[in-house]
Amino acid sequence: MKLYYDLHIHSCLSPCADDDMTPWNLVNMAKIQGFDIIALTDHNSTGNCRSAMKVGEIAGITVVPGMELCTSEEIHCVCLFDDIDKAEAFGEYVRSTMLPIKNREEIFGQQLFMDEGDGVSGKEEILLTVASGISIDGLPDLVNGYGGVCFPAHIDRNSYSVLSSLGDFPPELRLNAFELTPEADEGFYFGKYEYLQGKKLLRSSDAHYLENIREREFYLDLEENSARALVGYLKGNINE
Repeated sequence: MKLYYDLHIHSCLSPCADDDMTPWNLVNMAKIQGFDIIALTDHNSTGNCRSAMKVGEIAGITVVPGMELCTSEEIHCVCLFDDIDKAEAFGEYVRSTMLPIKNREEIFGQQLFMDEGDGVSGKEEILLTVASGISIDGLPDLVNGYGGVCFPAHIDRNSYSVLSSLGDFPPELRLNAFELTPEADEGFYFGKYEYLQGKKLLRSSDAHYLENIREREFYLDLEENSARALVGYLKGNINE
């Protein structure tokens, strides 16, 4: 099944995202742009995933619960889950590893929890953009223990990427996929880094504003349109 995707989208829970990135708005913008499956990946939190998934059920688009985790090395990794309860349990664990630095809205922006009707249900008081206490070395096994899968985000960027932080991919790092920004030259990265050979390439928007959600361009061939099929595919359990 050919499914157009965007697996890296932020809501208004991320302090650097626009307040208009509500669950209702972002899901329906993705629908307008022609996507079949998206993932909500706020910084270090899964707090708005359940609401976005409910909106997705109404809009007829699959919303995968996820997170953009900041590792202890300040590497951003996208973590995706096939079950919202497991995703939220992972979110609670991540929060327990973070320094309790209070968010300053006047500097970093609001961190809003929303319900499926876009009502504000609360605010996250701890700043979500700080590094967690989780190292990239142990992240794949940790995420797998919660029924999920992870991959390094926007490896072509000069900040918060595995290459900007470490200079290369640790050979012992067991990952099946990686993300490039839509504009990056994939031939350059496949040619320069042997580690990437055989890995699945993903390209997503990393949208923080509604206008960042691009028209559909990239797709995956999955057995069905579901979080389960996506996570299985990225783990290598389902053939491309």
